[in-house]
Amino acid sequence: MLLQQIVNGLTVGSIYALIALGYTLVYGILLMINFAHSEVLMAGSFVGWAIVLWLPRYFPPGPLSLALILVLSMAGSGLLNMAIERAAYRPLRHGSRLIPLISAIGVSIVLSNAVFLWVSTQSQQFPELVKTDSIPLGPASLSSIQAVIIISAVALMVVLHFFIEHTKIGKAMRACSDDMEAAGLMGIDANKIISMTFLVGGALGGAAGVLYGLDYGSIKYNMGFLPGVKAFTAAVLGGIGNIRGAVLGGLILGMIEVLSAGYIPHGSDWRDVIAFTVLIVVLLFRPSGILGEKIAEKV
Repeated sequence: MLLQQIVNGLTVGSIYALIALGYTLVYGILLMINFAHSEVLMAGSFVGWAIVLWLPRYFPPGPLSLALILVLSMAGSGLLNMAIERAAYRPLRHGSRLIPLISAIGVSIVLSNAVFLWVSTQSQQFPELVKTDSIPLGPASLSSIQAVIIISAVALMVVLHFFIEHTKIGKAMRACSDDMEAAGLMGIDANKIISMTFLVGGALGGAAGVLYGLDYGSIKYNMGFLPGVKAFTAAVLGGIGNIRGAVLGGLILGMIEVLSAGYIPHGSDWRDVIAFTVLIVVLLFRPSGILGEKIAEKV
């Protein structure tokens, strides 16, 4: 039924939106696609998994445990993203635009293979941090996990909006996005702001990794690739570099996937094809995205 598909689409779209925000924050300042962001998502899910595995008595299922796991996973993935920026991107910042992109792909391969070698080649069951219940919504139902995903994603988006619009660091990030050189002349430390941007973007990716694990019930070393590329599609669809566009693109892509799987014959087999077809169509006919604007080349 349509209402149930809408609920499912909101759940998937909320995860895509969180991941897309990490892409769009970095692109908004550096005009760079951080393709290692998908592995930051994977790392966040494994941080949450490892904490519960190693300290099970401190994290019994429940809202408090879930909140702590989210915070710790966000911290871990945010710090990892900062380290990636400092080691792999900052030394290459003044080179050709292609060089950091290649470096990002290299970092992505390194991180996925590190988990492949040090943790496991097999899927790992993600801990059940939420008791599975069903909330009736007329003819449809909302599972407790779906409710947690949607509420957590909305809460994080609201916090991000407040941070960007009403804090000193957020205003500095917007200044660097508008004109890095002018921001530096006004006394803003660009390196510090860029590091903070990677921290925030990585934290959102880590939260998405935990929510993804909750939704699908398992995680794997290569789990970040597909949702990462789809979230990039969502960012492009909404207008990469535009925070509201990333959220809108994530929700639209989630709806497109779920509705196509539900209403097109054999649609579940075609959902990935449809998602990437959306990317091609957007790039062909509106490369700036739904809410994006054409911007001058930064030098």
